[in-house]
Amino acid sequence: MAEDYIMRKFFTSESVTEGHPDKICDQIADSVLDAILAKDENARVACECIATTGMVFITGEISTKCYIDIDKIARQTIREIGYDRAKYGFDCDTCAILTSIKDQSPDIALGVDNSVEHRESGEIADTLGAGDQGLMFGYATDETPEYMPLPISLAHKMAKRLADVRKQGILTYLRPDGKTQITVEYDGRKPVRVDTVVVSTQHSEAVTTEQLRADVKKYVIDPILEGGLTDENTKYYINPTGRFEIGGPHGDSGLTGRKIIVDTYGGSCAHGGGSFSGKDPTKVDRSASYMMRYIAKNIVAAGLAKECHIEVAYAIGVARPVSLFVDTNGTGALSDEKICEIIDKEFDLRPYSIINTLGLRRPIYRQTAAYGHFGRDEFPWEKLDRVEDLKKYLK
Repeated sequence: MAEDYIMRKFFTSESVTEGHPDKICDQIADSVLDAILAKDENARVACECIATTGMVFITGEISTKCYIDIDKIARQTIREIGYDRAKYGFDCDTCAILTSIKDQSPDIALGVDNSVEHRESGEIADTLGAGDQGLMFGYATDETPEYMPLPISLAHKMAKRLADVRKQGILTYLRPDGKTQITVEYDGRKPVRVDTVVVSTQHSEAVTTEQLRADVKKYVIDPILEGGLTDENTKYYINPTGRFEIGGPHGDSGLTGRKIIVDTYGGSCAHGGGSFSGKDPTKVDRSASYMMRYIAKNIVAAGLAKECHIEVAYAIGVARPVSLFVDTNGTGALSDEKICEIIDKEFDLRPYSIINTLGLRRPIYRQTAAYGHFGRDEFPWEKLDRVEDLKKYLK
């Protein structure tokens, strides 16, 4: 049996609902960020959050000219997610909200406000240095219309559907916490079938396991997988432990930045390790990752490659990247080296330019904090406005 799985290619990705403890924290952190950016677009924000039974702790470094009510923002975010009753084990009205916030380190601000290059050139695009060292990745593939890998795309859609049927009152016994996982079988680069579906969802004590499994299959799984990728051999595991009544922060503590693979490409490409939520766009962990996705997606849409994996790296206080790397996994219409040269020519990768290109000094981040930062057309880094510019290199 083991030989079958070695010979056949399978890939698995997971997602979680907005009520997952880690995602609660990501959404609170990004709600704080949005509230600040709505009043002070030049604020520096690095907001972290932890949630556990009966308590949320919000900390970090924030430098801003405005005032926001963090307690109110956190409670409203928790309410919108669905934790609005004490019987859920976590309640927006009764949980404690603790805060410990300080200013951004002046040592970091020195390099961010006035980069190494700006001290010599005076050029406005050199103004901002990278907020930290690090490496960031972007990815795109032609296997789905949204240029995302199929396993993570399906996992996100199923997790969102799980929340939708709860909020719409279709399955009233569901609770906010939940997870999905999809295994896809590939023939080469082509996805040919869904092999395994895993859904675990928090629920009330009133529903039987049998009823929940039937309802989740009918109302959550089937509407997402109606395109014909399942067959008689597809395996379904719905609440495989049997019961999932204790969930959310009452069941497991949550922390910002602990779902970085869920947030990106589901493991289909490398990850630099830096999380996104709670960070303003001077943090290249976030803004450069968005820019790399933007570039990779436009490259694939333009036909320069069927798959594109880009790495960029920065030094703290330095505006220009220290390295740029492209890997098309042998699918490029041009060499990887040539595509790297095209990126360097067509796109300005300095933080100031990234922020302006994508319009990142806006309160747009709360909606990114659940169901993935990529593959959703509402975000500016998903726009395909450079396709024609890139197609000229194929002539």
